[in-house]
Amino acid sequence: MSLDDFVRELHGDPRKSPQPEAPVDWDDAPLKYKLYRGLPAIPLCPEVPLALPGRSAAPEPGLKALGHMLWYTYGLTMWSQTYRADPIRQSAELMQTPRRYVPSGGGLYPNEIYVYVRTADAPAGVYHYDAAHHRLLLIRAGEFDEYVSGVLGGRCRIPDCFAVLFVSAVFWRNFFKYGDFSYRLQGLDTGALIGQTLESAARFGFSAGVYYQYLDRAVNHLLGLSEREESVYAIIPLSVKSPDTWFAAGGDRTADGGEGSRELCRELETVRHRFYERSKRIKPYPLLLRMNEASMQESAESFRESAPTLHADSGLRASYLPCAEAAEQDFAAICRARYSPETEFSLRPVTGEQVSALLRGAAFSCRYRSDLGGASEHPLSRVSLHVCLYSVEGIPDGAYRYEPVSHALRSLLPGDHRSRLQYGMFLHNINLFQVPLCFHVTGRADFGKPEWGYRGYRIQQMEAGVVVQRLLLAASAVGMAGRPLLGFDAGVCDVMYAIRPQGGTSLIQIPVGSCHPVTRLQGALHG
Repeated sequence: MSLDDFVRELHGDPRKSPQPEAPVDWDDAPLKYKLYRGLPAIPLCPEVPLALPGRSAAPEPGLKALGHMLWYTYGLTMWSQTYRADPIRQSAELMQTPRRYVPSGGGLYPNEIYVYVRTADAPAGVYHYDAAHHRLLLIRAGEFDEYVSGVLGGRCRIPDCFAVLFVSAVFWRNFFKYGDFSYRLQGLDTGALIGQTLESAARFGFSAGVYYQYLDRAVNHLLGLSEREESVYAIIPLSVKSPDTWFAAGGDRTADGGEGSRELCRELETVRHRFYERSKRIKPYPLLLRMNEASMQESAESFRESAPTLHADSGLRASYLPCAEAAEQDFAAICRARYSPETEFSLRPVTGEQVSALLRGAAFSCRYRSDLGGASEHPLSRVSLHVCLYSVEGIPDGAYRYEPVSHALRSLLPGDHRSRLQYGMFLHNINLFQVPLCFHVTGRADFGKPEWGYRGYRIQQMEAGVVVQRLLLAASAVGMAGRPLLGFDAGVCDVMYAIRPQGGTSLIQIPVGSCHPVTRLQGALHG
């Protein structure tokens, strides 16, 4: 199969795709976190703050604040107990699942976080964030300012940063359940984690920026990763200084000719560390490896920026939303309240103020620095938000496009579209007639291939994931909940929003609404 066909199948009708040859082998499922063996450890402070009512002033960077931020970003926050039914054996098995504050397809959490630490209270080096024990494990000791700067093509002043996060994707962790479809999930899950990282960093007074482009082999070599198992998807430096002083999307990429991946790799010895993942029978995933290989950047010459795409005024009727600024809320409480409903949605009245807060929270908080160009000036510049509304106070039912600059909903197709959306569901696990708001993150149907080649696909999925996480947090803040879904017919939505003629398509669907409590047993993991 060609890689173009592979990408098309990822967004096709799953009912037309070949089904897995064998059922999922849950007895051989991998762990949801990586456990290194025999590495020096630095415990992180377990007494995480359980209330974050506002944005902190920039603190003196140190392990304590960094550890708290990592816990809110990707730490284990609770354990949940559920029963998994086996209709063949006519039995049920108790499942205990670790949970985090970010959503993940199937609750499998395919990402890992590595940190280059440059604080005064810890030895300089590259560490793995051991989420299972809330500690840092030393991967490589030493200072690597020049090496990390070279990985980024000279576009970041590393001495102005106290830490650099490397977010990776572990291929097998969700491939064992979802097969090749896991490639799409890995991009979206990484994006949700990036969105949570940016919000957590801001709450602790840190500035952050996201690099989607870097020298892949060089950074994987630094972390000691096998590219047949795991690869870095994003790099996020942290600083207490303004990003205007240390972050650059373009930068001096060709100084002294620049070093490519292979030249940088020769500067460091290869390291390989033992780790445990539990699976004994790992199946091959050649298409994922081919996509990863085709997406790699070997030199800074391949780094590209894209101009933001803003919708011109179409002349269609607009509903301008209230512009009242929402008060800062407790970020910790918002994270704890975030929940992904399924059968628990319950149709209740929604006000225009709630819709306004949702959209403002999702879009305007996406003003983050990235090396793609345009995102800091124009939120939602490469992906867009569309929504179908039903029974919202002051806004007629219909399909709308959100315009963040004017903070308005542009009417595209009036009417109640819940039946159409329900018909477009591949798995009818949610009753959309009980959902007043159904959001769709949309983007270019060419997935950014003209600028970034096959890397553009995973970049677009990550950017969509950032928006999804911000939308879920905004929903939690107004007392509602959302559930990201991929099992829907994008063509149905594309017709409603009339985006196909402009080269657009729907990437992910997020029903949002109120939900009634559900019986579940879970325990929080707090310091």
